[in-house]
Amino acid sequence: MKTMKLLLSFALTATLFTSCYTEEVIITDNNPGISLNQLLNSYELWYVDINQTLGPGETPFLQIAFTVSFRNGVLYANNNLVGFGNQGNGYGIDVGTYDAYNMILDINHDIDGFETFDVFQIDNNTIELYNPFNDTSYFLNGYQRNTFDYDFVFYDNIHYFLQEYEAWEKTYTSEMGVLNEFDNENYLQFLAGGNDSEFRSSQDVNISNPDNIYWDYTGVYGVGDISGNMYLKTLTLDYDFFDNEFFELSVINDQRIELFHPSSETVYEFTGRGYIQFLREADASGKRITGTKQLKKRKQKTAKKDNPRVSTRS
Repeated sequence: MKTMKLLLSFALTATLFTSCYTEEVIITDNNPGISLNQLLNSYELWYVDINQTLGPGETPFLQIAFTVSFRNGVLYANNNLVGFGNQGNGYGIDVGTYDAYNMILDINHDIDGFETFDVFQIDNNTIELYNPFNDTSYFLNGYQRNTFDYDFVFYDNIHYFLQEYEAWEKTYTSEMGVLNEFDNENYLQFLAGGNDSEFRSSQDVNISNPDNIYWDYTGVYGVGDISGNMYLKTLTLDYDFFDNEFFELSVINDQRIELFHPSSETVYEFTGRGYIQFLREADASGKRITGTKQLKKRKQKTAKKDNPRVSTRS
């Protein structure tokens, strides 16, 4: 995560998450006046506006990516928030190759294999990737790295950041504060997949391998905003058989978070253990691994809509 720049973040917030595509648009002239390669290279980063997706299907690698980039035939993606803005000089990681011709984009993803898209230019910094084989369109907004608000995207998706470690270990408890039940909790885990809001907690101590942690309690969690402060969030742990625990959540760095417990006025710090890099579930050679933890996947918060596009592929 890049150094936070408060003024830059507020200035760009309105443009970054205010969609350029608010209605169903049908393009009758899909000739942008430049080649598709030139169009794809006109911006260094293409932000995947997941909430504007149209159609019933999913393209897996676009569903997990925050940004994609097209560079000399190589496809890059920012799939993780840990290292967001720094990994790969801001482009993310190499996830495949592509070929662009006649407003058709063919992608060979390292894990998901071949996908093909019809590309439509919606406006000067928005393109639509239409997959004719699942009738689904993704909308990408173009930015240059030096004007892209990495911080805003990071803080707007803290929910996913918490899922990027196998476990969070309590590494600090303030001396100030009233004794409370949460003092006994030493590990937290936020689970990807499923209903995307499950957590587990443990009272184990000094466990070096997160796989060896015994999880005492389960529940669901929620992350909320605090008005007027983009960098401060709320975290609610709703235990299955106990009362809720409520915190103010702030991020110290890419591996450490602070939880302030208002009811006891205790401050805790948790450190991430076991970083999970999201490409797909695969080993170093790209071979799919079975039985691993579920994949983080960005959820569309808006209602699904039918896609007005009609495939012209034979």
